[in-house]
Amino acid sequence: MRFVRRKLIQLVVVLLCVTFLSFLLISLLPGDPATKLCAGAGGQECVDQKRTELRLDDPIPVRYVRWLGDAVTGDLGASARNQQPVWEALTQRVPVTIELLLYSQFMALIIAIPLGLLAAQRAGGILDRVSTTVLFGLLAVPSFMLALLLIYIFPVKLGWFQATGYTDFTDNPLESLGSLFLPALSLAAAEMAVYMRLLRTDLIATLQEDYITMAKAKGMPPRRILLRHAFKPSSFSLITVIGLNFGRLIGGALIIEIIFGINGLGKYTVDSILGQDFIPVQGAVLVIAVGYVLINFAVDMLYAALDPRIRHARALA
Repeated sequence: MRFVRRKLIQLVVVLLCVTFLSFLLISLLPGDPATKLCAGAGGQECVDQKRTELRLDDPIPVRYVRWLGDAVTGDLGASARNQQPVWEALTQRVPVTIELLLYSQFMALIIAIPLGLLAAQRAGGILDRVSTTVLFGLLAVPSFMLALLLIYIFPVKLGWFQATGYTDFTDNPLESLGSLFLPALSLAAAEMAVYMRLLRTDLIATLQEDYITMAKAKGMPPRRILLRHAFKPSSFSLITVIGLNFGRLIGGALIIEIIFGINGLGKYTVDSILGQDFIPVQGAVLVIAVGYVLINFAVDMLYAALDPRIRHARALA
């Protein structure tokens, strides 16, 4: 419990720092929400009135505390373009982006883990060299370039999958996964190489440990040694990278959602930036930052679950 309490306290401190820096960054951007709200009507009198209503002349710390209090209750303001509440828009779009990110991670792991296991078991073999070459080639291709190539090959030439649009998962799960297959593959391609090489390297090092040699001497089957004794301690680095990759995947999703016409968090953020509508941008940045911090908190908890030595050592520190 001491370990969990310490991590929760750290989580609150980090969230406060992240939310303040996100608020400060958006507040310092050129432009003024009051000017946007009064665009085309009212003139300077309207702008002054809106600045007073929104309390934009207050010091930034005061505005941050007020904004944070509203955000905790779910009030993130409203868009200046269509007056839609930001929280309502985010609840419609965040599940789409989460599905895309989870789908891409599943694709990457379901390919990278078996390849990593086989490559580590036969390091230097044909499979190891071929898989490394192919996946490194995918790593060198930007996700947006791969997305355009996949659209040209599958929907345009072969008539497979849809090039744009999205089917809600609750309406038809299979159609939803089909509509996100190409976007998820575009994001997963680079991750496959990273995960596979990382797992392979850690497994090769683990297979040289004395307890693995002892297990081999006892006559244990190689598959059991690999899966039960070597895979678990070799997965720590992989878990860390999966958590850290969340931010990078969100950045990739900003472009991928635009290319495939997916109305998710990324497209919502880009549309708001292009429209100089900073209140939705502020809400979107808050959701992304908080999500990133919470995922890394979950990674810490998973570490402790996988290896009790970690939670005992940190609890005693």
